[in-house]
Amino acid sequence: MRQTCLEMVYALAKQDPRVVFLGSDLSPGTLRKFKEEMPERYFMEGVCEALVVGMAAGLALEGHVVYVNTIGTFITRRCFEQVAADVCLHNLNVRLIGNGGGLVYAPLGPTHLAIEDISIFRALPNMTIVAVADAEEMKRLMPQTLDHPGPIYIRLAKGGDPVVTDGSVPFRIGKGMPMRHGNDALLVTTGITLKAAQDAVKRLADDGIQCAILHMPTIKPLDQELFLALSAGVRAVITIEENTILGGLGGAVAEVIAEAGFSPAKKFRRIGIPDVFPDRYGSQANLMDYYRINADGVVATVRALLDGQ
Repeated sequence: MRQTCLEMVYALAKQDPRVVFLGSDLSPGTLRKFKEEMPERYFMEGVCEALVVGMAAGLALEGHVVYVNTIGTFITRRCFEQVAADVCLHNLNVRLIGNGGGLVYAPLGPTHLAIEDISIFRALPNMTIVAVADAEEMKRLMPQTLDHPGPIYIRLAKGGDPVVTDGSVPFRIGKGMPMRHGNDALLVTTGITLKAAQDAVKRLADDGIQCAILHMPTIKPLDQELFLALSAGVRAVITIEENTILGGLGGAVAEVIAEAGFSPAKKFRRIGIPDVFPDRYGSQANLMDYYRINADGVVATVRALLDGQ
């Protein structure tokens, strides 16, 4: 996914002279062709994310479309003030690309786990947040980032993730994507958690439980209209995200449900990372299983909700 994203930045730069790339202490080989062919629009800075975001804001004010790439924790935590005051306040065309969203950097421990990046940026006015499910969906996203007004946070997964999206379903920033219909429960996913939902609904269907899936590659702005339409006919709603359950996709959906005034009320659960700093090391898959952000967790949650537990 990361390679696809950066290759698309290069392709966009070839076709549009407004495109500028900024990196923060990335591998010397990152976007080598971009550096060789368009050196005046390629900048690789050191471990100074606040400076990089400030540079991006300045370039955007001069009419450029700026793509900034570094590790997800660094681009959200280290330079939050610059993102808020320099980029979002002025509604600039800066695209912040965060490597390793969620639990990707599990071997490096809690300092490198971007488990609250969605929540942090969701609080910022003017910010658009996107987390696609696979590399093919990334190909459909990136051309739309060129002329999208205002800042965008693009959350990248590990890479090599299985392709689970359908290219025939139109992709639009800000719009949800119905992936499956069902009248018992609605599973709302973002990023790579779509795969867990797809695996879970197959198992649930064997027991006669029919679940709908709504993939939300855009977390902000959330497609409330589509969510409300799909949730109206089900008994339960479950959100699935590789992010803390506080303030991310689950928080956004909970707010919509609370204000919708469903009668009878919808049964609702959030699947994600609890309010902790993960204290385990291993692989991304290890931690996803530990926090039950997997098909087993989805199946158990759906059954418990529908059984009234």
